[in-house]
Amino acid sequence: MSHDATIPATGAEPDWQRLHPATLALAIADLGPRSLQFLPAVAALGFTGNWIWIVPAVGAFLLISLLAAWFQWLRFRFLVGEDEIVIESGVFSRQHRTIPFDRIQDVSIEQGLVSRALGIAKVGFETGAGGKENDANLDAIALGAAQALRTTIRAHRSGEAVASPAATADAAPAAPAAEDRLLFAMGPRRLLVAGLFNFSLAALAVVGAAMQFFDNLLPFDFNMFNPMDWIDLAERYGLGDWVYAHRWIAGIGAALSLLLIGFASGIATMVFANWDFRLTREPRALRRTRGLTTRTDVAVPVRRVQAAILVTGWFRRRFGWHELRLQSLASDGEKERDHQVVPFGKLGEIDPVLAEVAIARPDPGQVWQHSHRIVALGPVIGAICATIGGGVALWLGNAVGWLGIGAAPLIALIAFWAARFHQWADLGEQVAIRRGWWKPKTTLLPHASVQSVDLKTDFLQRPLGLATLVFGVPGGSSLASHEIPAIPFGAADDLRTRILAARARR
Repeated sequence: MSHDATIPATGAEPDWQRLHPATLALAIADLGPRSLQFLPAVAALGFTGNWIWIVPAVGAFLLISLLAAWFQWLRFRFLVGEDEIVIESGVFSRQHRTIPFDRIQDVSIEQGLVSRALGIAKVGFETGAGGKENDANLDAIALGAAQALRTTIRAHRSGEAVASPAATADAAPAAPAAEDRLLFAMGPRRLLVAGLFNFSLAALAVVGAAMQFFDNLLPFDFNMFNPMDWIDLAERYGLGDWVYAHRWIAGIGAALSLLLIGFASGIATMVFANWDFRLTREPRALRRTRGLTTRTDVAVPVRRVQAAILVTGWFRRRFGWHELRLQSLASDGEKERDHQVVPFGKLGEIDPVLAEVAIARPDPGQVWQHSHRIVALGPVIGAICATIGGGVALWLGNAVGWLGIGAAPLIALIAFWAARFHQWADLGEQVAIRRGWWKPKTTLLPHASVQSVDLKTDFLQRPLGLATLVFGVPGGSSLASHEIPAIPFGAADDLRTRILAARARR
């Protein structure tokens, strides 16, 4: 489509717009992470004794970075027409891109901490062309302009009339459409409960590394997770004799420290990621907004949802808490492969969301089929190898071999136990797959969403009359990531035939 297509019929000059001037402030904020790439050069100057050049080098780096950001801002402009948006960018090599509104599946709005303070937002256009290179972004425009632009595109796709297609910097925030309704929300109390169930030990490694790094700066040698350090600390306050008489107190203190950091990290992760979480139903999509420091606003087009995934944990399941993800053709950024639409909710809250995408959860009385115990063969072979390795170590005089010999039976028992949780069920128009005991996951695949079905067998399954079904489902997760292993060949072939028939009718 040519550039002239965006010029008004009256012959007036097109109303080209630039990004918000606060783009330069964002560039300054980005200098922190980018300066890490410059540290090796600064260190090299220091090691060679050229300290006098460090300040000029840092100044030159900052000046060049800011000039580059200014030139990029100066050479970037966009135009919102009646049925398309045109973007021109590039300092030395100019790129001209025209995106018709009909190709835009959704307009996502994202605000980082600095962006929220400045009242600007990053706007992303999801074109659904199958690759990230087909998307486009406006890195910084006024929040009101971003909301007005999204409203314009939504109205165009819905066939509604709009007063003005241009997204101006002084545009007022767009009101939600009348059809929008709230499906799920998370307040501070729910976030706190979710954080407690989101106990994480990952923060312990970070805390331990920080203690080692700042060890020389602390007034005492202190490790929160070492009971002996608790005893040493008690001695400084004259409590050494009492603690030595009750050593279990030090162990409890260390354990409480571990639990405190684990729970605190879980709560912090949940609060920062899902603050003011809201899932609303729009005419064509589910819209999710969330985030404390970085506020994201993305949509999941209902027609592009391919599968639903229910995830829980062995402990949280006893309290009825689950997480719902939707596998969709629309991407959800680099960090998420699937759309998390209910981070922490009861099944009664999840069912209405599933109903919006025409996916049903199995009934409580559903009869589940089990995979053959041969699925445990791989770990069992690993246990045998561990036994052999342990025996060889003992023969060479290394007592650590007892570790392999002792762990082998445990590995085999866990493998046979886990095989009990490979289950599946045929629900008529969809298939359900359950997997896992520690972190149970249930995948719901509508027959019409399955792109391919591969029936596989091998020299171990064939004599037992077994086969494995591998489903190719496009979307956030990689293709062919769902499977039903080691089931009777007749049942696998029948299910495959019906799924392919459903795809042919689509």
